[in-house]
Amino acid sequence: MNLLNALAKVGSMTFVSRILGFVRDTLIARVFGAGMLSDAFVVAFKIPNLLRRISAEGAFSQAFVPILAEYRSQRNMDETQQLINRVATWLGLILVVVTIAGMLAAPWIVSLIAPGFRSDMAKMQLTVDLLRITFPYIFFISLVSMAGGVLNTFNKFGIPAFTPAWLNVSMIAAVLFFADLFEEPIKVLAWAVFIGGFLQLVFQIPFLKQIGLLPKFDFKRDDEGVWRILRLMGPAVLGVSVAQISLILNTIFASFLITGSVSWLYYADRLMEFPTGVLGVALGTILLPSLSKAHAGKDGVEYSELLDWGLRLTFILAAPAAVALAVLAAPLVTALFYYGKFTPLDVAMTQQALVAYSIGLLGLILVKILAPGFYARQNIKTPVKIAVFTLVVTQLMNVLFVFVLDLRHVGLALAIGLGACLNAGLLYYHLRKSNVFLPKQGWLLFLLKLLLALLVMGNVLYFAMGEAYAWLEFGLIQRLGFIGGLVLLGAFSYFATLMLLGFRPRDYIRRVKH
Repeated sequence: MNLLNALAKVGSMTFVSRILGFVRDTLIARVFGAGMLSDAFVVAFKIPNLLRRISAEGAFSQAFVPILAEYRSQRNMDETQQLINRVATWLGLILVVVTIAGMLAAPWIVSLIAPGFRSDMAKMQLTVDLLRITFPYIFFISLVSMAGGVLNTFNKFGIPAFTPAWLNVSMIAAVLFFADLFEEPIKVLAWAVFIGGFLQLVFQIPFLKQIGLLPKFDFKRDDEGVWRILRLMGPAVLGVSVAQISLILNTIFASFLITGSVSWLYYADRLMEFPTGVLGVALGTILLPSLSKAHAGKDGVEYSELLDWGLRLTFILAAPAAVALAVLAAPLVTALFYYGKFTPLDVAMTQQALVAYSIGLLGLILVKILAPGFYARQNIKTPVKIAVFTLVVTQLMNVLFVFVLDLRHVGLALAIGLGACLNAGLLYYHLRKSNVFLPKQGWLLFLLKLLLALLVMGNVLYFAMGEAYAWLEFGLIQRLGFIGGLVLLGAFSYFATLMLLGFRPRDYIRRVKH
């Protein structure tokens, strides 16, 4: 299997989903703006999303995929199917309990996550109502993530990568066609989240049938594989929870700031999620099964070379994305969100948060490449310790930036970005210290050439974009046309410089055994 082709497939499917996500957020910004209604929905949607990242895409995947890869390479299909059946059964039963408990405890959860909302009872009650509608999303999306882990382990990368598009389709349709049917139109978004989760699960079922691994009910308490996954999940939950606790604490801080702060951070984060998803999630998705197979086969050279390949691709693709987001922050926010109730003030505040976030983009993506290096070896404790340390440092930065330097919501974004860079640096240090990763030669020259290409691209974009305030006067077609042109110009200047410096795509082709 050609990993570069797999990355292109996963990246392109994720790209489609992210584009639909931008359409979704543009419509939400146009209809609801960045005020009380959008703040309430962002918090109500963030809570099941946080749980999803902890239970499904986070701790569960980190524990499940390496064990599943081991079963696939060292055991027969019947044993592999049995593992999938029993894991799905346990996961489904636990999710039913969690979902019911979450809906009942909605008022307490909102008070914990957004305590600042308690000063406005209307805002508080609306958030509780929305959360009770969105909370079942955690049931659907956790099963979706398990199905995605199975499909990825069997090299069906495109299906899980495209699956999130159904949530965006659901929300777009809801805003366009059904919002007027609700007495409180913002509730249409909550129901769209519920339906979107259901659609994602249904979408993956035929593909699981196709490879003969559709889970069946099989309840057994003493299955060896299930208990190994649960033992790995213990520290994994702690590690992933630390990262999500950081986001929760950011929401708590933001809930005490002026109205709109939660939404400004949300819209900036959505722009950050584009390269993080298209590149970071895509690379992490294809690397974890391959690293797990290399570790299971005791092939240390293959393992190290896979990590080196992933890191080089990350620098080549993530570094220009970070520079582009910082330079083009105002045009991007204006082109995508400055419509309807989204005001010039919202543009300025979201732009500031985006610039702060962009400082940590490379770190955010590197974490998604380096952490699988530990998970594939079934070493969860080291990244957990690093995550705990990063959490403490990030919150100290929050206090410094928000309360001492008065950077408000921008300080919260900056703290997350710098914390991610610290996390990535520590993960890299421990991989090198344990001698499981040995970088190939040529990194210094590689980085110097990359820096030159970034300088060329940054200057081209800065002088080509013009004055930021002028973008507020453009119409929709002008904004989208100009931003598309700038993206193409930046990409051309960057990759043309790399080509002149001797970079060739064929140098990054990486093949692994199925």
